[in-house]
Amino acid sequence: MSTTGATADPLAALGSLPGVAESVESVRKAVDRVYGHRIMRRRSNEITSEAALRGARGSAALSGADWALEEVRRRTDFGVDAEARVMGAALRLTAEAGQLLSIWRQSPLRVLARLHLVAAASGEDRVGRPRLAGEPVDEPLVELPLPDAGEVSGRLEGLADLIIAGTSAPALVTAAVVHGELLALRPFTSHNGLVARAAERIVLIGSGLDPKAVCPAEVGHAELGRASYLAALDGYVSGTPEGMAAWIAHCGRAVELGVRESTAVCEALQRGAA
Repeated sequence: MSTTGATADPLAALGSLPGVAESVESVRKAVDRVYGHRIMRRRSNEITSEAALRGARGSAALSGADWALEEVRRRTDFGVDAEARVMGAALRLTAEAGQLLSIWRQSPLRVLARLHLVAAASGEDRVGRPRLAGEPVDEPLVELPLPDAGEVSGRLEGLADLIIAGTSAPALVTAAVVHGELLALRPFTSHNGLVARAAERIVLIGSGLDPKAVCPAEVGHAELGRASYLAALDGYVSGTPEGMAAWIAHCGRAVELGVRESTAVCEALQRGAA
């Protein structure tokens, strides 16, 4: 995303793109409905925990570890093979995201570095910092052209400046841009998809749209499918108004599907089935 232009708040300007206001309103109504569920008044902590587990499973699925939910619950060893390591990284990121909310608005780059450190769980010197010129990127599921390290540095700084300055943009718009920009840049040598989705989660929670973390967008992204996800990302990378609006709408649908998932959990708890 270009952070230059005539407007002082380019994130807010995206809210005027065709169809974006409708996506924002649809998401707001969906979130309000699940927060109004009677179970949320008494057992919201259980819904939050279940949403975290399901969100981690969804994010891992988009990074190549598409496990059944019960398998995620059952497993305790997440280091035995590549898929298990992806799942373990997704679970760690979901847990860590809630600890970083207070830091995000003041130091988003610090948060992103921490997310990568948690995901990679490695002492290598390339972990927890943006990649340098010539360093390879292990992100086989995103096959877009890879920006060079100089462009990555400049665009990350621009994104951080926007977040620190604050914006009047709806939470959905800001979350979608953070998510899309990180996927487009792939600023780290690994785990960029997982980090991008964790950052989206932080924005949605920290903005106040989903303060109890019960609307896991990662569930929706996985349900919509990898092909749809990557097609929408192509729209973001194009930078066209239509492409940007389509990406924001895609992220909105993902949040709504996450709401649907947590609503089903509420209904199951209400019936005494969970």
